[in-house]
Amino acid sequence: QVQLVESGGGLVQAGGSLRLSCAASGRTFSSYSMGWFRQTPGKEREFVAVISWSRGSTYYADSVKGRFAISRDNAKNTVYLQMNSLKPEDTAVYYCAADANSGAYYLATRRVEYDYWGQGTQVTVSS
Repeated sequence: QVQLVESGGGLVQAGGSLRLSCAASGRTFSSYSMGWFRQTPGKEREFVAVISWSRGSTYYADSVKGRFAISRDNAKNTVYLQMNSLKPEDTAVYYCAADANSGAYYLATRRVEYDYWGQGTQVTVSS
């Protein structure tokens, strides 16, 4: 069993930055690919970014490419999402998720590919 706890959300003006953190329990964190998703009311949860457990390969949604950066610190069992140049349309609840079953280099982008989820953290970007 893996527990994920997000933190770092809040209110920021457009153009500002936030860094989200996701702390994971469990000794096998380093062998999980980790992803970030976001969701707004009435919409489906959408993929934001993913980082593999091997080599730290990354992949981003087009909407955040060049503005967001995902990283991980396996020694701290933590994955981060650095969000820069924030826009009002980035406002959402952000969730981290762990993919416990994919291969070392696979970058999952679909919700169903993830096995564990955090409770979410609210990010609000004002215009």
